[in-house]
Amino acid sequence: MTSPVPPRPPEQLVLDLPHRPALGSEDFLVGRCNGSAVELIDRWPDWPSHAAAVIGPQSAGKSHLAHVWRLKSSADSVTAQAISERTIAEFEANPVLAIEDLDRGIGDDRILFHLLNLAREKRGSLLLTSRLPPGDLTVALPDLRSRLRALPLVSIDAPDDDVLKVVLVKLFADRQLTVEPHVIGHLALHMERSFEAARSLVEACDRLALSQQRRVTRALAGQALAAAGVAGQDFDSVE
Repeated sequence: MTSPVPPRPPEQLVLDLPHRPALGSEDFLVGRCNGSAVELIDRWPDWPSHAAAVIGPQSAGKSHLAHVWRLKSSADSVTAQAISERTIAEFEANPVLAIEDLDRGIGDDRILFHLLNLAREKRGSLLLTSRLPPGDLTVALPDLRSRLRALPLVSIDAPDDDVLKVVLVKLFADRQLTVEPHVIGHLALHMERSFEAARSLVEACDRLALSQQRRVTRALAGQALAAAGVAGQDFDSVE
């Protein structure tokens, strides 16, 4: 009696992309969508200005890059909402600072304006992160508004195809799920082009696979896409 032939493992999707070393629980993949922001971090301290802003959508990697910069520069970090007189004292002692989430509110306009002035006076560095261009934010202090509009900006854009596919593969791998390339390609083709959408879709696929006791197929991926509100696509039952 011959032994049954074991099933062939699913083909793996391999894309050659540079990546950042893991910092905490995440790897940072470098592609066209974030190359300018990565270049800004790599160029420090050779910046054209004493302050710069990284802008991009939620979960695009702004905080990760800020953390890379903090490790490189020994900078402190604070959210824009939390800046205070104490922040000024700390910046005078160590004039490198990441100010994150500018779009979620500035604790004190006068403090931020003072920090921008101090960065220039002390030849320090400020890295600001925001989901919106700082110059587009509602700011009461006219001098601060002008200064924010003049900040050099680099953007993290929606992920391109290669980055999006690798992000999907990594997110599935984080959940111990091996998914075939045609399923990854199907998701990448139809999903909203954002890192946040990738996280939500992978979570939905995992939840459906567990509830239905099946692997992540194209049909199951179609269910996840439909649940995310993607309509009018050919989500057939091909396994």
